[in-house]
Amino acid sequence: MKKVFLKSIPFIILALMVVSCKKSDTPLAEVQPVQLDSIAANYYEQYLKLYPLEATAQGDLRYNDQLPINIDKDFISGEIAFYNSVQKQLKNVQYTNLTDDQKTVYDVLDYTLKDKIERYAYHPEYIPFTQFGGLPLDFPLLGSGEGSQPFKTEKDYDDWLKRVEKFPIWMDAAIENFRAGIKANYVLPKKLVAKMITQMRADEINTSDFNKNIFFGPIKHFPKNFTAEQKDKYTVLFKDIIAKKIIPSYQKMGNFLETEYLPKARDTDGINALPKGNEIYAYYVKSWTTTGKTPEEINQIGLEQVAMLRNEMEKVKQQVGFNGTLEQFINHLKEDPKAMPYKTNKEVLDAFNAVLTKITPKLKTMFSVTPKTPFEIRQTEKFREATASAEYIQGTPDGKRPGIFYIPLPDPKKYNVTSGMESLFLHEAIPGHHYQISLQQENTKLPKFMRFGWFGAYGEGWAHYCETLGPEFGLYTDPYQKMGYLSDQMLRAVRLVVDTGIHTGKMTREEAIKYFLSNIAYDEAGATAEIERYMAMPGQALGYKIGSLKIRELRDKYQMQLGQKFSLAKFHDEVLNQGCLPLDVLDRKMENWAKKQ
Repeated sequence: MKKVFLKSIPFIILALMVVSCKKSDTPLAEVQPVQLDSIAANYYEQYLKLYPLEATAQGDLRYNDQLPINIDKDFISGEIAFYNSVQKQLKNVQYTNLTDDQKTVYDVLDYTLKDKIERYAYHPEYIPFTQFGGLPLDFPLLGSGEGSQPFKTEKDYDDWLKRVEKFPIWMDAAIENFRAGIKANYVLPKKLVAKMITQMRADEINTSDFNKNIFFGPIKHFPKNFTAEQKDKYTVLFKDIIAKKIIPSYQKMGNFLETEYLPKARDTDGINALPKGNEIYAYYVKSWTTTGKTPEEINQIGLEQVAMLRNEMEKVKQQVGFNGTLEQFINHLKEDPKAMPYKTNKEVLDAFNAVLTKITPKLKTMFSVTPKTPFEIRQTEKFREATASAEYIQGTPDGKRPGIFYIPLPDPKKYNVTSGMESLFLHEAIPGHHYQISLQQENTKLPKFMRFGWFGAYGEGWAHYCETLGPEFGLYTDPYQKMGYLSDQMLRAVRLVVDTGIHTGKMTREEAIKYFLSNIAYDEAGATAEIERYMAMPGQALGYKIGSLKIRELRDKYQMQLGQKFSLAKFHDEVLNQGCLPLDVLDRKMENWAKKQ
């Protein structure tokens, strides 16, 4: 069964490619005229079949029962062949005949295909997941009834049970890939593997007390219209699949990681230690920043930003009358009771809601187009709270599931506003990720691959840029909140220094943690989690600051160039109206916009 399932995938993909590329017997190169919109639509239609979890996240229910083994080598070779076939079709498009908006579509699709193909040259499949991301970490939220997998009808429950059937096959393939990585000397750092072992053994995933098992959530919250018979049926089925498929898969992975993988994992921290490590890092830097900036250039930008922000922090230190060095001030803020005013989870959540109330009147002057998708603030679920950061999970374009801003609150009494509270809201929630992602998803004029696409440098860059709007919203008047904002800016600046430092071998994990703590008011556990995140995802942390600086640079440039004709609301609308773009594509788009003003 397993063999057939894995081996059949490339043929399915290739069959789909043939259908999408060739509607007649005419050879591909002769198909004229080639329509860009149909190429883009066909591309994404096939892409969702390859990545059905992305379809589920978007509220597209067609593939909710599917879980392809997308880390298998046969799957990957079929996927690459598919991307190459779409590139061939793109070559038949007359670029010069396209409108400005269509050129943006072409540029984004072209960039996306090249990037996806190049990524596989560096064998990401050798590391199928890390302590920071991947299917074993996403699966519990998906199956909890609180995530994007719906549990409203019998079909929804059946879909999930079918999806779970494939989970042990995926986990076995992951073990095989980790083994292939061991053979190729392409392994994770030991310090990260230790965290993954703990995650695989989390009580909420492995407990056979079903009422405490996260995967039993849909049984504890049946739809109101389910009959007693339906409830009995699914209670039995869920208990069976949790006990026979889910728990054994996590236990097997935990044991493999501990006994087989951990002893072979590496003692080094940066990706430069792997075979061709410098090439791999250069690719990730380019992919995550969507620019041609080198690790050295980015490191230099980081050092300059850190120096500028330390200067701003000195001013806050003087404002509150603290005597001592900046490092002492940063350390003092970790313990200062004034920075930790909350007693309960509700008080923290109320404070975030108060930020929303305060900025709402000003939003109208900065944006003429706002999203329809509802928005909620929630506390992160217990099972992932210990390792989670605050985050935004997008809603569905039909508005049935809201965009959710999650806050982990292991201990509300220790929630420190100088870790960034007002700025965190502007970034993760409104007008940051919630505005950007919702407007993109709601824009039905965009081809689907752009409606649901993501480029970290743009998406995180936009959210980070939104933090800088705080003074215009009347925020950061309290010195502790101002310090929180500067700390959030500093976090992204420090990332430029430590990510490039670790992955070019200039910094160890310990040196990076020390540098981090000398500039940011985190405790050691928080700093360690951050640094280990950068170790797990080389280059990912660079996009925030690089993207934010780019958007600010464009705003300053056109504000000066257009003078009276410049409208901030129109500028923001234009930045957002075609969704996530590589930064050089955004550059061209904004230049065309400015000419029309």
